[in-house]
Amino acid sequence: MDDVLITGLGVISCLGSGLNAFWDGMNRAVSAPRKVADPHAHMDIPHMYAVPDADVPAPVEALDGQPLGVASRFALDVTRQAMADAGLVDHDPWRTAVVIGTGMGDAGLHEQWRTDGHPEHDRWNATFSVASAVGELVGAAGPNTSVSNACAASGFAVSLAADLIRSGEADVVIAGGAEAYSRVALGCFNRLGAVDPDTCRPFDAKRAGTVFGEGAAALVLESAAHARQRSAATVYARLAGAGWSCDAHHTTAIEPEGVQITRAMRHALAEAGIGPTELGCVVPHGTGTLINDTVESRALAGLLGTAALERPLYSLKSLIGHTGGAAGALAALSAALIVRNGTVPPNVPRTDPDPECRVSLPEEATALAGSAVMVNAYAFGGNNVSLVMQEAGA
Repeated sequence: MDDVLITGLGVISCLGSGLNAFWDGMNRAVSAPRKVADPHAHMDIPHMYAVPDADVPAPVEALDGQPLGVASRFALDVTRQAMADAGLVDHDPWRTAVVIGTGMGDAGLHEQWRTDGHPEHDRWNATFSVASAVGELVGAAGPNTSVSNACAASGFAVSLAADLIRSGEADVVIAGGAEAYSRVALGCFNRLGAVDPDTCRPFDAKRAGTVFGEGAAALVLESAAHARQRSAATVYARLAGAGWSCDAHHTTAIEPEGVQITRAMRHALAEAGIGPTELGCVVPHGTGTLINDTVESRALAGLLGTAALERPLYSLKSLIGHTGGAAGALAALSAALIVRNGTVPPNVPRTDPDPECRVSLPEEATALAGSAVMVNAYAFGGNNVSLVMQEAGA
């Protein structure tokens, strides 16, 4: 079976737009949420890790005249970045596919109102058109799929993209996720009491919920044969394995024993053909919610054994917030950068480490001691996915 390689990346987040801004931000390990610029955000905690105003792409319209929301504009921006990064100019449209994960899509279009009390847009607008917009941009005539498995959506999207290549359906797949501010989404989490009033602080004893972030990531996935044929200039990593599972436990709460998230991790390792000892780092789901972080910590301890206290975790959400349906893709992108650079960036310092979460979160950059990085993404409905990124030559 041919390897699936990652040859191009594009990203936008609260750290700014572009790979340099993202990697620099990862290494600075400093950020904070801010109050949303929405006068109608009548909720207790109206803050999030927002994309800087200067980096938000200008409004654009699809060819049929339908306005595109901010999530689609984010997705188009990072896709352009990834395609340029991969040097992918000439590609067979019939062998090119798109898989994008998003939780809310362009729901923000339905939340925009003029000062006269009427909707900003006077026609019905499709909400989950993000993948279609990307497909139109790159001229993809192969499969075009939108995944909406809540906060694991784009983790599943990256896995599905690899499946399309391995099954022979495509040679190139643009995979990723996009999420923008939604008043309804943030309001609902406020009603659930699941928003931390300060920052997103996974594995901290004082954590009180998650804090959302805006962002998007795009990954160009190619078969190794296709990458060789066109002499791809850069290979960040290979997507060596993926594992899926479902808790079948509760609509929102994670299964407390972590059996199914452990199952997903083990399946990803098995598909990659490696053992836990070959993992140099884990990018956890780690949302900052009390139960999730505790269960994931225990599951990692069960997977890694005594090495769990030494194996570094890179807690991305403590830096850019919980980007909802885009979180898995952003984590996968960060893992690809870690593999490529051979370095685990410093974590945002915890104020009060939770003794129930016995994990290693180094506050200084460390060398990647191993050939692979695991990415975890979990979601409401018990949807779990784990990915393994590995050095292309490993």
